[in-house]
Amino acid sequence: MTDPSKTPKIARIWRGRTLPDKADAYEAYNYEAGIKPLIEKALGVQTFRQDTATHSEFMTISYWESVEAMARFTGRDASSIHHLDRDEEFLIELPSHVQILRLLTSHGRTG
Repeated sequence: MTDPSKTPKIARIWRGRTLPDKADAYEAYNYEAGIKPLIEKALGVQTFRQDTATHSEFMTISYWESVEAMARFTGRDASSIHHLDRDEEFLIELPSHVQILRLLTSHGRTG
């Protein structure tokens, strides 16, 4: 039986943009420095990338059982941004916020 306290109820969405010539390097760096630690704590993590002529946008969605669980991971307010050490080198601008959404329903399979 699934532990209901470990059911995703919250999605935390982070977005950042790089220049196209930095996108591959940022993808690798972001995975090692940002995504791997997140995988160990979140109930699930998805990463996305969209390439355009002017920029590459990255989006990370992590799933959590509660806002409090997110806050334990970040060590502060769950909506605050934790910039990686090299984000300033790679990102066009440093994101100022994350989006936090309540997960109402989930259908189908991902992953």
